[in-house]
Amino acid sequence: MYSLSPSHTMKRYDWKRILRTNIIKLKIVGLWPSGDDSYKPNIYTLWAISSITFLNFGHNFFQMVNMIFIFDNLHAVIKTTYVTLSEVAGLLKAYYVVRNMKTLKELMVILSSDTFQPKNARQIKMVKPSFFFWRVNYVMYWLMSGGAIFFWSVYPILDKSVKEYPLPFLAWYPWYTKASPMYELTYLYQIFGLLFIAITAISVDTLIAALNVYIGAQFDILCDDIKHLFDPGSPSEGFNGKLIDIIKHHREIIRFAANTNKFANWIVLAQFFTSAVTIGITLFQMTVVVPFSSEFFSCLSFTFSMTVEIFMYCWFGNEVEVKSSNVVYTVFESNWLDTSMEVKKNMMFFVMRCQKPVKMSALDLFYLSLDTFMRILRTAWSYFALLHQVSSR
Repeated sequence: MYSLSPSHTMKRYDWKRILRTNIIKLKIVGLWPSGDDSYKPNIYTLWAISSITFLNFGHNFFQMVNMIFIFDNLHAVIKTTYVTLSEVAGLLKAYYVVRNMKTLKELMVILSSDTFQPKNARQIKMVKPSFFFWRVNYVMYWLMSGGAIFFWSVYPILDKSVKEYPLPFLAWYPWYTKASPMYELTYLYQIFGLLFIAITAISVDTLIAALNVYIGAQFDILCDDIKHLFDPGSPSEGFNGKLIDIIKHHREIIRFAANTNKFANWIVLAQFFTSAVTIGITLFQMTVVVPFSSEFFSCLSFTFSMTVEIFMYCWFGNEVEVKSSNVVYTVFESNWLDTSMEVKKNMMFFVMRCQKPVKMSALDLFYLSLDTFMRILRTAWSYFALLHQVSSR
């Protein structure tokens, strides 16, 4: 018998399984309290405050202070800026995760609800390709970022310049870093600070991308429910009740998308701005360092990781718009013309609600789309051309 509710014999689908690794990483850096609650006065909250303050904020602070002393050195400023901008974006991501923790936990609860459960094996098979593509981007993002972190961490050693006591990043500290053991301790501090910021930034980026995948998957399930609602052989009684369930499901998806957008608004805006500037500066930096050196490969890996980062935002945001716009067309694919007048009225009411596709945006200034992705790359190239021209003069 046809039913819009999950079959009692069907195993419950765990939507959060794909985010298991992400959540573990967020827990490590203090950005995911246990359970479905937000932060409480306990040891984990103390760890969150300590890690964000001393590793995320502290690492950024010492690099930004150093820019006061090197402001008249264009090359040094550029060398510091392209890293510092992305690290500041990572700090903002940590702040907005903490600020919107209650919203995030509510989204996780909604994912586990009966409304969002697939109804049959066909629907599970339907949503798997999107999650597979998310995993491909996830792995590529971590590989590229891991390469950049590795080369940043070891390039002073690989370039055989340890006698000069160089650090991976230009920064000012209120202690002398040109002698042991403060040099080694500061070196380790920069590496740990970089790791924590990288884990924070990558985990938040992939979390937002996964939330967009969830929204797209729910629209896929909704379209499948509509398409097969009036299939031959389905009982005619209860059509109206099933249609009301579909309308409620659509309303929950819209609410889920709105809360996701609310959480990601400022993060996406900051990321789009910093990505354009950072990619442009990193491309320029690759032209002034020694070719095929460890510093060159760190810039190369970093450029690829930033490109994958904004691609994830734009691709999966674009998928939400495409899949939400499919709902209206799916309605006309279903066989509802021979139903009762009440069902037809409700169906037309539903069509009116679905006229406007869901668009993920950054404060309604930029939409997450492939067109935005190309515009960011063009802007990055413009920054590179400008810096190259200024440097040549």
